[in-house]
Amino acid sequence: MTTPPSADQPVAGYAAALDELEAILGEIDRPDVDVDVLAAKVQRASVLIGYCRDRIGNARLQIDAVVADLDDEA
Repeated sequence: MTTPPSADQPVAGYAAALDELEAILGEIDRPDVDVDVLAAKVQRASVLIGYCRDRIGNARLQIDAVVADLDDEA
């Protein structure tokens, strides 16, 4: 039996979160998915998606700030 991922397990970074998400999606897409761990995997995926959205949002803010500074210099 596969140990379900913990929703509160730390995320190592954006790339690691994407890799983990892909692995989870592959596991839950299988016809023989263990329903006993399905909910935990979906919860972990939700945490990872939220993390990735936050990272993308922060990157967008930083990019907008850099572009605004470039516009101010022009």
